[in-house]
Amino acid sequence: MSTSSATAVRDSNPTVFHDRSAQSSMSTVHKFSELAGRIFLAAIFLISGLGKIGAYAGTAAYMASVGVPGALLPAVIAAEVLGAIAIIVGWKTRITALALAGFTLLSGLLFHSNFGDQVQMIMFLKNVAITGGFLLLAANGAGALSLDRRLAK
Repeated sequence: MSTSSATAVRDSNPTVFHDRSAQSSMSTVHKFSELAGRIFLAAIFLISGLGKIGAYAGTAAYMASVGVPGALLPAVIAAEVLGAIAIIVGWKTRITALALAGFTLLSGLLFHSNFGDQVQMIMFLKNVAITGGFLLLAANGAGALSLDRRLAK
């Protein structure tokens, strides 16, 4: 990288320089990576929430089997489906990500706490990892390709 080039641009890190075309390419990759990350993170909640609608009675019974009232199922479905949609489109992203982080960690503790069962331990760790993704999203925001960014302009 050349520091004497007329096309060099200083990054937020004062010791790093980028060529303008490289910076533009990275900006595009950055924008679409943020969008894809939000879609991938939210997909499990959208699919799960819609699946709970189709298997309503069975899901309510499963919830009751671990001591969670089945009457909470509509709120769970709403949180998963509406939260996923909000994350995908990038609307109220920070607060939604925090809410889904808490929901995900609590769900893991309630439904995957049999740590003697390796599958349940892995399912719990999956919830922990998803929680981490939501916390990063809460800290950094939705990014350029989001309703949050569009509405801020």
